[in-house]
Amino acid sequence: MTDDETSRDGGATGPGERSRDGGRGRRGAPRRAVVWGAVGALVLAAVGFGALYLRLDGNIAGIDIEAALGGDRPADTPGGSMDILVLGSDTRSGGNDRYGRDDGTARADTAMIVHVNEARDRMGIVSVPRDTLVERPECARTDGGTAPPARRAMFNTAYEIGGPVCAVKTVESMTGIRMDHYVEIDFIGFEKVVDALDGVPITTTEPIEDEDSGLRLDAGRHTLDGEQALALVRTRKSVGNGSDLARIDLQHVFVRAFVDRVGELGVLSDPGRLYRVADTATSALTTDADLASTADLVRLAETLEGIDSEDVRLVTLPVRQSAADPNRVVPIGERTERIWAAFRADRPIPESVTEGSAAERAEGAQDVGKAGRRAE
Repeated sequence: MTDDETSRDGGATGPGERSRDGGRGRRGAPRRAVVWGAVGALVLAAVGFGALYLRLDGNIAGIDIEAALGGDRPADTPGGSMDILVLGSDTRSGGNDRYGRDDGTARADTAMIVHVNEARDRMGIVSVPRDTLVERPECARTDGGTAPPARRAMFNTAYEIGGPVCAVKTVESMTGIRMDHYVEIDFIGFEKVVDALDGVPITTTEPIEDEDSGLRLDAGRHTLDGEQALALVRTRKSVGNGSDLARIDLQHVFVRAFVDRVGELGVLSDPGRLYRVADTATSALTTDADLASTADLVRLAETLEGIDSEDVRLVTLPVRQSAADPNRVVPIGERTERIWAAFRADRPIPESVTEGSAAERAEGAQDVGKAGRRAE
């Protein structure tokens, strides 16, 4: 990477990171880890379906990333820790075309790298801004041929060029960590999962009006339906500094609201609701081949079930504004490497790793998050 792409300055915990009180006053509620939001659809799809496995298995789209990448990958880390790449796709194909013209391309609108430790009692989640400039390796194109490596490629174009396989290859190249699993959900799938929960409550302290996402909310308490929830996590220009970092803060806020909604509805103890949500969730997912069955999802859910939100650290990748392009950000070299080194060693994300990063300047989005936490 060039000097513009690395720095030894700065990082900041944004408002989306877990609060030290861990609870917002409801420590007894069954609030599973933040992964319920990031991989929420996956976990909801994974629990307790017995004879319905075959039906639900048919809903899941699987991609054999292992076969596609072969030996061109980092070595798996020793021990039993687990790393998962979670993507929200902005494809406009099919029913997603109402969010924009379908030009045949799709990008990773949301990206989270999830690390679950070997003991299954701690989790770290890193949100990667889509505008981050990274070194993208050579990738097979989804439309045929090969894309040469790029030194300063926007992170989300890896998915556009080579789909899930190139996205995984790029993440593995930038982190030096082998991804054990891949999970993807698109716009329509996200909406349907929220609607299956009868919406997700959230509180705003100020009105939000965003022409691009279509979100219009007065200040106050709202129960967002699927369409509104999607608009919230896509909103950027009307909150904070209008950057992708501000949008990530909103996404972190929504993750926590999603966690609370699952707990308050008692989804896991309501077979009818559980089946409806699972049927919706599995049909909205694309996973790696090793997760493309309900039995595999059940096993994953069982490994995550005991992790509470107090055991999760959720951060935005430490980045700074690019000197060459103010609309792009670049990783802060030393600080990002400390995160990846912690994951490789199966240790928690260092507490100070994000202090002073560009995420700190996007904290206007916390008006929504603080209000939500107070109300809950």
